[in-house]
Amino acid sequence: MKNRRSFIVGIKSTKLNNKEKIFLRKFKPWGVILFTRNIKNINQTFKLTSSIRKIFNDKNYPILIDQEGGRVNRLRNIISFDNLTSEFFGQLYVKNYKEFEIYYRLFIDKTSYLLKLIGVNLNTSPVLDLRVKGASNIIGDRSFSKDPKIVSKIGDFCINFFHKNKIGTVIKHIPGHGLASVDSHNFTPLINKDNKYLAKNDFKSFKNKKTLFAMTAHIIFKKIDEKNPVTHSKKLIKLIRNKIGFRNILISDDLSMKSLKGNLKENAFKAFNAGCNLVLHCNGNLKEMEIVGKESPIINQFIFKKTSQFYKIIS
Repeated sequence: MKNRRSFIVGIKSTKLNNKEKIFLRKFKPWGVILFTRNIKNINQTFKLTSSIRKIFNDKNYPILIDQEGGRVNRLRNIISFDNLTSEFFGQLYVKNYKEFEIYYRLFIDKTSYLLKLIGVNLNTSPVLDLRVKGASNIIGDRSFSKDPKIVSKIGDFCINFFHKNKIGTVIKHIPGHGLASVDSHNFTPLINKDNKYLAKNDFKSFKNKKTLFAMTAHIIFKKIDEKNPVTHSKKLIKLIRNKIGFRNILISDDLSMKSLKGNLKENAFKAFNAGCNLVLHCNGNLKEMEIVGKESPIINQFIFKKTSQFYKIIS
């Protein structure tokens, strides 16, 4: 584990090609993330994840996925979760708590079962962003509620249930994406709310979460750092560490998203310089992956220690 580099990559298709195998052996990314393009069926995906782990000779090697339910369903070629949105569970939580607890537990148990069948051990869930009227629909029904208390409580359920099923969790998009009026995949969201408002609302749902991983938001909070999105902001990452109190591994959102204005090399450097522990690159473009790999340092003792804790959860 100690020779791995501090980045996570996607791959192009349903099996590793020779160039990808050479890349993984050479650059030794900390983890690999899967998307719908990588998943045709259960057997094929398990063969894929097994081939990745064989390269690292590590049965616990981190393989991630965005499996939230609803429209963010990387398992759609295997099963439909279209109606099981976070919004659905948030409404059920308010309407009938006992039903919520039963259905949500079943949802996470079955999701965990499928993830283990395909060889995934780290899910980038729960989304702890608030549902904000008039904001971009990029979050929308991916949010549990407009109420930070409800979001926080369901987030705790999500983390706890996945961990009981030996699946790691990544809270996102810290310190909060809900107010964004544009999609950070395409534009840079600018938030004008002050720290006092944010502390009571958007930031609140991320406090006291017992997870080892969090993913940053590519958003500018103008009253805190008017120039840099969270991923590139020392001020915001300091706030995440000290005010929100998240002290574990910070993963950048995808470096190739258009919210970040630099080239890949600059985006990676700025993310590490600001305080991200790992950076994420998703599209499977090998030339881009090599740029990120060269810019990513060998994992430090902090990442090594936290990864060892992750291995205990999933073992």
